[in-house]
Amino acid sequence: MTKTMIVPDAAIAAAKASLDDHVRTIVRWHFSDESGSPFWLDWKEKAGWDPAKDVKRFEDLMHFPHFQDEWLRDLQPEVWAPQAFKGRPFNIFETGGTTGMPKQRIGWDDYKTDYSEFSEKINDAHFPRNHYWLMMGPTGPRRLRLAIEHLANVRGSSCYFIDLDPRWVKKVITNKQFEQAKAYMEHVVDQAVTILKNRKVSGLFTTPKLLEALAEKIDLYQAGIRGVFCGGTTMAPQYVRFIVEEVLEGKIGFYPTYGNTLMGLAASVPLRPQDNFSITYYAPQPRAVLRIVDPKQTEKVVGYGEWGRVELTTLTKEFFMPRFLERDEAIRREPREPYAWDGVAEVRPFGAMEKNIVEGVY
Repeated sequence: MTKTMIVPDAAIAAAKASLDDHVRTIVRWHFSDESGSPFWLDWKEKAGWDPAKDVKRFEDLMHFPHFQDEWLRDLQPEVWAPQAFKGRPFNIFETGGTTGMPKQRIGWDDYKTDYSEFSEKINDAHFPRNHYWLMMGPTGPRRLRLAIEHLANVRGSSCYFIDLDPRWVKKVITNKQFEQAKAYMEHVVDQAVTILKNRKVSGLFTTPKLLEALAEKIDLYQAGIRGVFCGGTTMAPQYVRFIVEEVLEGKIGFYPTYGNTLMGLAASVPLRPQDNFSITYYAPQPRAVLRIVDPKQTEKVVGYGEWGRVELTTLTKEFFMPRFLERDEAIRREPREPYAWDGVAEVRPFGAMEKNIVEGVY
């Protein structure tokens, strides 16, 4: 890192103090009889200790076991509703579910908070205000559909949608029905081409693979696209270079993001020459915290520049999820302005180098 990009120790300490304060507030909220959820109040009784009293800082969350995704699959959604939200209908968002019951997270306003904040991190030249967006990706039961529309609305814009069912794509690829997968992908892309040819759209949200396929059928810049908000797990440096230089021809703003239903949205920092197209993301701390941990000793973080497994802790009044081990791995990176906490880089499926991973259109 160059000297100008080093985050001052005072800023890192301030961010740490802010996180610890937020942790105390959120833990007290979820383990209080007046505001807590049935799940966590029941958990406290069985655990034999009171997090509301004993958790004073982020490190104290290490006393919790890893959050189990089966809890989100097997339990009825109302067990996660804090008492303070009682009587207020909630959204039910799903993630996963290629086989079996998907994980479900309930929510009210978290997605609005996450994406309203993100609005301040994108350039008006790339995403003009009071214009039109196109989302080409998973809608249905996913948080992403409402979140992208909210983000467009915050910027005075309206959004067109092309639906995508990633569960179907993964299923046909797993079954080696590649022609079906290709036909479905073309079906999705053709709908997007129709919109771009007949409507004025300046902002695009999609996955890397769909972006590449779309660019083969239409000149994105000539069609009016000025910014691409790109989600999806695996974007290795060589693939990022291909997207920036070949697909977008260096003329369209590129905003890679790392997010999911359980975390929210981790924004990437702008690429510099010395990054060599390696993308680093920073969690929306203190609402969510990402650690890169040793897969065999998950209480320990790996060193900077080293690979490890992604561990997510979500800390909002709507949802408390300590120490969830994601199915991703990444490189731990140093804080970089404007972020005074660790980043995660080159995110890919956990164990990607040891086994074949089906990612479908991502």
